[in-house]
Amino acid sequence: MRSAAWFSFSIIALVHISVPAFAEMSDDELRIYAVNVVKTPPFEKQVTGDGIYLGQGIIITAAHVVGHWPILTRPHVSIAGQNLPAKVIKEGSFETIDLALLSVEETQLPVSLRLRRNPLCKNAPRVGEQVIDVDPEATVRSRVISPMLIQSALQRRFDTLISRPEVSGSGLFDAERKCLLGIVSAKVEQYSFRVENGRLVRQANGFAGYFVSAAKIAEFMPLGLRH
Repeated sequence: MRSAAWFSFSIIALVHISVPAFAEMSDDELRIYAVNVVKTPPFEKQVTGDGIYLGQGIIITAAHVVGHWPILTRPHVSIAGQNLPAKVIKEGSFETIDLALLSVEETQLPVSLRLRRNPLCKNAPRVGEQVIDVDPEATVRSRVISPMLIQSALQRRFDTLISRPEVSGSGLFDAERKCLLGIVSAKVEQYSFRVENGRLVRQANGFAGYFVSAAKIAEFMPLGLRH
């Protein structure tokens, strides 16, 4: 009985230890999910963008990183030190939803990566919250900003923004929960405002980065791949 009780206590202790361990991942540890997506257009040099590994051999990136003619550009993925051919299993477009799903042969990946699942955030992005942009070379912190800082005509389309643009296809992670908050898609001119002679004056203030949110990613994902 004493052995059984100790065994039960050990399991409970491990469960309680494992939960905060994930939450305490450092920013750089998230780079294990970052990949390079490389395409070779006919008669042109290779073009490289970024992507994020979700698990089960699936990579998500921006649709415009893959391009309109993946059968001609033969995309492949640099992941875990390997260069693997990739198959496009679903693709949107920049004009509709700027996402694409690629698959690689999962058995070619190291076991440490095959066992991982990269969860999507359940919470909506909040203005002011810190996020981590992750690509294979580096991680950079940014923050979510309001769509009110871009042209009103663009606010409905580009409704989730960070304070500066990042590399297309790179992943944005919630800085606290370390879940995937979105995929970087585009840069959009942003503005600042000041009061001058009693009037609100708008002036250009560089570019914001638009990202496709986790909620839109979840809708885009086939049912069997959602987690």
